[in-house]
Amino acid sequence: MEETIDILGLESQELAELASRRLPSGAGLAGRLYAQSFRKGELDTEGLGLSAPSVSAWRSTFTLGLLDVLRVARDEGGADATEKAVMRLADGKSIECVKIPMPGGAGGKATLCVSSQVGCRMGCAFCETGLAGLTRNLKAAEIVAQVLTARLRLGWDCGNVVFMGMGECLDNLGEVARAIRVLGDRRGLGYAQERLTLCTSGPAGAIEALRALGLKRLNLSLSLNAASDEKRNALMPVGRGNGLSALAASLAAYPMRRNFALGVNWCLIPGVNDSREDAREAAAFCAKVGRCIINLIPYNPGSVALARAPREEDLAAFASYLEEEGCKVKRRAPKGSAIMAGCGQLGGSTQLEPETKPEA
Repeated sequence: MEETIDILGLESQELAELASRRLPSGAGLAGRLYAQSFRKGELDTEGLGLSAPSVSAWRSTFTLGLLDVLRVARDEGGADATEKAVMRLADGKSIECVKIPMPGGAGGKATLCVSSQVGCRMGCAFCETGLAGLTRNLKAAEIVAQVLTARLRLGWDCGNVVFMGMGECLDNLGEVARAIRVLGDRRGLGYAQERLTLCTSGPAGAIEALRALGLKRLNLSLSLNAASDEKRNALMPVGRGNGLSALAASLAAYPMRRNFALGVNWCLIPGVNDSREDAREAAAFCAKVGRCIINLIPYNPGSVALARAPREEDLAAFASYLEEEGCKVKRRAPKGSAIMAGCGQLGGSTQLEPETKPEA
């Protein structure tokens, strides 16, 4: 018996083609069932007047895999609080995604941070996710399921999605690319590429592979954190296989639209990467790449702390250094650290989260 196919891993045209090949009848309703599945979160074949054999055929061929929500933790902040959900996959493994409120209001202005792997093999020194290594890649359906589960079971109707959760998204590019296509399907969730951002540490060859897909309006950001090979390699082992010169060259060749700007994420760690020389090196790297915006992110100490969290004066000083070097800087307010939902904290100490019942 063939394994059932999860609709959340398919574009609407793919569902129509598979239904036409594999079902004895009822394939003509594939478009309606696809739209309904993403709207309701269930495969409601009975409500469309199908015969009993057609209903049975749909049920035995296709499924729709929303995730179980195990826990939801909420940071301080009222209606605009950061929230983290721990979700269980079909094999019992768990992943985390985060709703990040954005300036200007909640609801559709919020961003959903999704995971692309269970664990991570990159081993960045400041990140909880990589401490236990990589367990497995997520399938496209499991990535899309985070977005739909958050929307339908938690009421998180987020207007933007960032692949910045657990895992290195370009280490799982095939499934991530499929998830992007499914998220963009107009019969389903209908996310424009401009609303999607991939965040990568830049494994060797990954930027070139992404560019080859031709996703011209997709946003991209780089986790840089140090701009000398010696220091970056100490923080991020991924750099040992892809030095900064090669990385800058691949990023300079990436832009596929005129107004593209690369997000360069700099997790500020006091005493590690916060000097004037660090700022000069960051500016030199950005000059090789082209148009960049440096996102200055406060370091969140985890279970193995490299340093204390930066103070306001630390962040202000380094932002000033960068601006003096001609860099455009955006300071990211610390969000979610109290619930292990901040940058670099996912996948760590989830047992310490307050257990709350998800909204119906």
